[in-house]
This record gives sequence, C-alpha cells and structure tokens, in this order.
Amino acid sequence: MDIHTEEEQCLYNIQQAIEVLGGKWSFLVLGQLFCHDVQRFNQLRRTLKQISTKSLRDTLRHLEENQIVKRTVLPTVPVTVEYSLTDKGRDFKTIISEMRRWGEKWGSGASE
Repeated sequence: MDIHTEEEQCLYNIQQAIEVLGGKWSFLVLGQLFCHDVQRFNQLRRTLKQISTKSLRDTLRHLEENQIVKRTVLPTVPVTVEYSLTDKGRDFKTIISEMRRWGEKWGSGASE
C-alpha cells in the first residue's frame, strides 16, 4: 500500500493492529493471560462465560498464528494444552491496562 499522508499512515497502522489481534474476544483472552500467566483452554472458557467453544478456539488459533499467544502441548493423559503470551503479546499490556482503566472510568456501569 502506498501511503501519502500522515492521516493515511495512522489509519493504516491501526488497521494492521486490528488485523493482527482479530475480534473482540482477543482483547478478553489477552486480559486473562495478563492476569494469569498461563491458562488452559477450559480455564479460559469458564472465565469468559459468554464465549462459545468455537469462538474461543478460533480466537486462540488466530492469536497463535499471529504470534501473540504460545500454545504448549504437555504430554499428559489426557493431553493438556496451555496458552501463554509471547513477547509480542506481552508488548500489548499497556494497551490492555489502558482499556481496563478507561472501562472503569467510562464503562456503562460508571457514572459521569
């Protein structure tokens, strides 16, 4: 893409970040992984009560493909799969922290 203006560059960079992260569930998965360094699939599913198994699986797969999340398969019976943040994923912590702070201040339950 040939970018000519500062505004186009700004929008392009934001678009790139959104494409890497994916949908709304990505932010909640990242938030969980920041709070708990390592989570198993079912731990994430129980915590994120509104997410379907398919949506969680798709979100984790997308984050793994974009090197935000690391998937570790442990040789147990049954097999245990754990998810953690990569360096690239941990680099997003400031943004998640600011989203949490903004939500506390301006979320639907907050008063003006």
